[in-house]
Parts: sequence; structure tokens; C-alpha cells
Amino acid sequence: MLRNVLILVVLLSFFNCKKNENQIGKSESAEEIIKKSIEVAGGDLFDNSDINFDFRDMHYRAIRNNGRFQLERHFKDSLSEITDVLNNSGFERFRDEEKVQLSDSLTSLYSNSVNSVHYFSVLPYSLDGKAVYKDYLGSKEIKGKDYHKVKITFSEDGGGEDFDDEFIYWIEKNGSTVDYLAYSYKEIDGSLGLRFREAYNIREISALRFADYNNFKPAIADVVLEELDDLFINDELQLLSKIELKNIEVAILN
Repeated sequence: MLRNVLILVVLLSFFNCKKNENQIGKSESAEEIIKKSIEVAGGDLFDNSDINFDFRDMHYRAIRNNGRFQLERHFKDSLSEITDVLNNSGFERFRDEEKVQLSDSLTSLYSNSVNSVHYFSVLPYSLDGKAVYKDYLGSKEIKGKDYHKVKITFSEDGGGEDFDDEFIYWIEKNGSTVDYLAYSYKEIDGSLGLRFREAYNIREISALRFADYNNFKPAIADVVLEELDDLFINDELQLLSKIELKNIEVAILN
């Protein structure tokens, strides 16, 4: 009896160790895959760059310099010129160069809007941050190519106001490029929104990779984030919009 118990303990210990090894292996693999995709997209060059582009009748500028950043949005309304500025110190809005006093709710709304466009414009840059958790979900074949499927979540501490958003990236195994991505987010009414993006018009400007995207949403209800690739393959996603960055200019800072 004692011998059988000892054997059972040894077996349980063995399987627990194998489980932990697999989990650690997946974590390390996801980390390496994301790191490689960032390097292929431009890597450290993003850390010291001045990037300008136009998106949906607005002009955007991102200045990143050794941990300091300033993300800008410029547009005109019916009355004047609006400049939104998000940097290490916080968010400010200017109307014809005069600072506008904003409520906390509007500050949060405009800040998130500016940050979102800049965030997506340089993906997968910043996915190696300390608040980023990575989980390897396995392999997936899409349109005849093999992809790593990596899920990204964020810690509440350092993950921003939308820390509970979840992302999945499909990273091509041979070239380490992010060709597809999907994410879940909370709608204004509290419901869950889902999007799937397909990269196209991929180009390099000053050694930095940029892409435009076909932006899809599920055509059916009761879908989970992890299933969006299957829906895309089966043509069960609805094209919602196109994400196009125009007039991109890049200067690498010394």
C-alpha cells in the first residue's frame, strides 16, 4: 500500500513538473515571438523617432525620445484649429493655441482616442512592456501561411484605462510579421465589442514597418475572441471599415 502511494506521488509530481515546463515553455515562446516581430517591424528605431501621418482627415504626430513621448492630433472644426497633446505629463487640448479646460470625462475620452490611433499605427511596437502578458495559443494556417497565435492581456497596474481589453496577434512563422490581429473591448453600453484586422499595403519607411488594415466585425452573435480567425477563414466576418495611414513621414532621432 505504501509503495503504491509513493508511486502515485511520484507520478503526480512528474505530471505537475511537465505541466509547469509546458506553461513556462509557452510563455518563453510567446515572449520570443513578440520580441522578434518587434525587431522585424523596426525595433529600437521606434524609441527615438518622429512620425507624422494623416488618418481620416486628421494629422497625427508621434515623438518618442528615450522614454519621453508626445502624441499629437491636429484637426479643424467649424470654428478653429484643435491640437490634442498626450505626453508623459498627461493630456491637454488647445484651441487656436489656447489651452481648453476639460472635464475629467472628456480628458479621458480624448486621451484614449489619441492614444488608440498612435498605438495601432506602430504595432507590434510596445508589446514588450512590463504590463503586457503573453500567452501562446498554438499555430494557425490562414490563406496558406502558418502563423503563431499569441494572446496579449494587460495588468491593471500600468496597463492603462483599458487594461481589460484583450488582443490576439497572428505572426507569420517565416517572416515574423503581424499579418492579422483581433481584439475585444467594452462598448459604451457595457457590451463586448470584437474586431478582426487584416494587414495590407505593408511598406517600410526609414526602416520602420507600417500597414493598413481591413477592419472586420463578426456577422453573427455569441462569438469569442479566439474564434475570429475561423470566422475570417470561413468568410463569416463583415467588413466594417478600412484603416489607412496616409502621407507617412519618419525621422529617426539621434
